[in-house]
Amino acid sequence: MDLALKDDLKKIPDLTHSLRQLRWFRRTLRASFRTLESQHNLKFRIDEAALTGAFLDAVEIIEAQKRAADLDRRDFIVFSAGVFLMEMFKHRPVRLIDNADAREDLPEIIGFWPEGFGYTNYCVCTVAALFEQEFGEAPKVDQSADDLRVWWSYRENVDAVPERAVAFLDRFLGREPNWLLPDFALSRKAIVKALKDSRGPLSLEDGR
Repeated sequence: MDLALKDDLKKIPDLTHSLRQLRWFRRTLRASFRTLESQHNLKFRIDEAALTGAFLDAVEIIEAQKRAADLDRRDFIVFSAGVFLMEMFKHRPVRLIDNADAREDLPEIIGFWPEGFGYTNYCVCTVAALFEQEFGEAPKVDQSADDLRVWWSYRENVDAVPERAVAFLDRFLGREPNWLLPDFALSRKAIVKALKDSRGPLSLEDGR
């Protein structure tokens, strides 16, 4: 992962609410892919209609499940980023259109799947920036995020079932993936635990 974008995102005031606005999502995602272009001599095309569709569908899913944020906000932030990632794979708003002049030292993962890396790196940086703004510390990126073999599996899985992007983002951010219902917040281990904790221990009255 390349976390340089994280520092730029942190400068956006109230990042949580800014990224719920289409203009900020567009602006920051474009900036992320422009960085990939300049660093590695690649060229991408962004489909604005597809980008808007990905944003609106992600927001709808997140809004429908936002009560889970009250149970574990950190985990819900990661989940929300995973939903955005899932919708980008569904709508595919970014396409690589030229890599003829790509740098010779192009990292293997970017060469293997430039769009997938771009989407995923953007979401990882977003989570890291949000965590630093709200909690003072970014999550550690798991070593699997730099393993090309994992990315082969990632690409095959997401091509077949885009919802699995949520689970792979969890893996990359060191959380336990939910492979069965990845896009359902209340089935996540951290949120299930928080829900049980909030209810407290059962008493004799609970069984009557």
